[in-house]
Amino acid sequence: MILAEKKYELRNAQKGYMNRTLYINLSNNEITIKPVSDGMKDKFIGGKGFDLWLMWNSLPKDKIVKWNDPENEICIASGPLGGSVFYPGSGKSIVTTISPLTGLVVDSNVGGYFGPYLKFSGFDTIEIQGKAEKEVVIYIDGVEGIIQIKVVEEDDNLSIYSHELTQQLTEKYAQDENEKQRISVVSTGPAAKHSKWGMLNFSWFVRGRNWASCKQAGRGGIGSVFADKKIKALVCRTPKVTVKSNNPDNLDAAKELGKKHSQEVMELDPIQNEMRRVGTGHLPDIMNVTDLLPTENFRYGTHKEISGKDIPYSRENMRRIYSGKEGADGCWIGCTVSCSHYSDNYEIMTGPFKGQKVIVDGPEYETIAGCGSNWDVWHPKWILEVNFYCDTYGLDTISVGTGIAFVMECYEAGILNKKVTGGLDLSFGNVEAAIELIHQMAKGEGFGKIVGQGIKEMKAIFVKEYGADPNFVQDIGMEHKGLEFSEYVTKESLAQQGGYGLTNKGPQHDEAWLIFEDVIRNSLPTFEDKAKALRWFPLWRTWFGLCGLCKLPWNDIQPKSQADYPIKDPKTGELVRARVPDHVAWYTQYFSAVTGRQSTPDDIIKMSEVVYNFQRIFNIRQGGGLREHDSNLPYRAMGPVLPLEYESRAERYDKQLKALGYEISGKNTEDKIKILRKYREEQYSKLQDAVYSERGWNQKGCPTINKVKELGIDFVDIIKVIKPYQ
Repeated sequence: MILAEKKYELRNAQKGYMNRTLYINLSNNEITIKPVSDGMKDKFIGGKGFDLWLMWNSLPKDKIVKWNDPENEICIASGPLGGSVFYPGSGKSIVTTISPLTGLVVDSNVGGYFGPYLKFSGFDTIEIQGKAEKEVVIYIDGVEGIIQIKVVEEDDNLSIYSHELTQQLTEKYAQDENEKQRISVVSTGPAAKHSKWGMLNFSWFVRGRNWASCKQAGRGGIGSVFADKKIKALVCRTPKVTVKSNNPDNLDAAKELGKKHSQEVMELDPIQNEMRRVGTGHLPDIMNVTDLLPTENFRYGTHKEISGKDIPYSRENMRRIYSGKEGADGCWIGCTVSCSHYSDNYEIMTGPFKGQKVIVDGPEYETIAGCGSNWDVWHPKWILEVNFYCDTYGLDTISVGTGIAFVMECYEAGILNKKVTGGLDLSFGNVEAAIELIHQMAKGEGFGKIVGQGIKEMKAIFVKEYGADPNFVQDIGMEHKGLEFSEYVTKESLAQQGGYGLTNKGPQHDEAWLIFEDVIRNSLPTFEDKAKALRWFPLWRTWFGLCGLCKLPWNDIQPKSQADYPIKDPKTGELVRARVPDHVAWYTQYFSAVTGRQSTPDDIIKMSEVVYNFQRIFNIRQGGGLREHDSNLPYRAMGPVLPLEYESRAERYDKQLKALGYEISGKNTEDKIKILRKYREEQYSKLQDAVYSERGWNQKGCPTINKVKELGIDFVDIIKVIKPYQ
């Protein structure tokens, strides 16, 4: 049954924009098309900027909106550069909502075809509010110019499992066999209904294996909001995508830049990170050998007994795990990085699909580290099992990995036992028990239902119900602001602690991945260095999410000219080489060629600074976003909690304490841990001071009135939010 239908006029993009957005309210089945003003493009650019601006104006301003309130929204946008088929990494979407884990605005960057297809079907953003009474499919037909809200009927026989549902809807909405590549589906799975770790799958059809693969918008429980709104799926049917679809202001200039960057990828990737062959699968052995691979709930940064490329997740082993050939599986048309990979003919060992052979999309680094080394699990077959079920159940593998690692340490510490867990032995390394928790999350039953509420809620439950020491679970529970940590050991990197703790959405590395600069290259020795980096990198990385771009072509393929640059600018002292200056220039020129808005690298940073500060203020409106919320990292993110951690790096820690002037002779390990803790917590507080000053915020962590005036967003309702904290 069709609950609502709206026909609309088809149009072409103009300089990267469709100049309108789509609003759907599921409570009253309203479908409205809104114009995009020049002011909206000027201040908020696109992508996450559009999402945040639409949410700011649609959510009630007189209350803190909860994730499961009907007023909460899910917004999905590409950006003005999204959808280009000649520039690497131009297929990204950004999804935003109020997170069930943090209560703050969360954004998740995702590949797959939906964002560009949505744009070429007529809309820069889709904004979904309200709640349906029954499950619905939202269908956007960019060929016929029709939007529909359809009730899911029993005789539709749609699967509850995301991988099956995606194939069903691709088949249903394609007009013929050749049109499957013009369909993209967004869906989640059954676990999103029962947990706060729900994620969204964004599909693209791969003709070579007759299969719709998926990329995941994983972070912050976005899929849980999707399920709470009773959205079964979003489906988009796009017009034919061509080199002219985005209608750049200067197509020839844009194509020439894309050709230059693509040629660089093809030449240098095979001798650098091999993104086209192993993607992020190249990272585990690098992280392991540099002592940065999370192991046993972030206690260690490497396997206790093996090191370097001997680990089962080495690059060589990942080559064998991934199917297909080099560069065969990009998650957007024309992306020469093509870092998305899959494993086919994997035979499922547990659960409802036991014995079936399936295609597994991945695994990516975060899944390998979170659900492998962090659980002390070292066999790739189990990573594929977890990867498959998290995808089809609709679960974020980062939160699942970090969350279950926390549970395993609590089990080891005696806080949990088989009576509490329903008979499960959740010791480190017991992957079968961990996977059983995942099956329980999908069914909303057993101990898995508790685990799926996230580490923040588990801490409270374990203290209240099982007598856990609140200080201990706070120290080892790797969440901040309610969001589980992504998979990097930060104990030895103050800059990366700031890169996690001072984020808008919680500890996710996409704002400021500084761990290599800080720990391996030692290019950020002072507070000033770290503070400058913690201003520039989050702003630069934010810009990709405004424009519809992937960061990997910038970050993971380094031009030859990079060797010619000093680490720091001799005049300003700012980090230069890590920014990849040639790429910064190329992206600036690309933005100018598509939008016609002539821009410099400084302009790009200013664009992001507007949106970044705006999101901070949105979080303040939601009851967060201040210094007190940036503080109180779990101490394991800063240093060793337990004697066994200290002793695993005793030589390093003893040397550090001696260099700082502490007398440690005759002191036992517990005493040394206390001394180190006091010092490192003081360092983090000083880092906050330096970063807030660099960002133009006051020491409460709030953007100042002068800052918002400088950025041109000194709107009445913004001033009203920040004035109490000046």
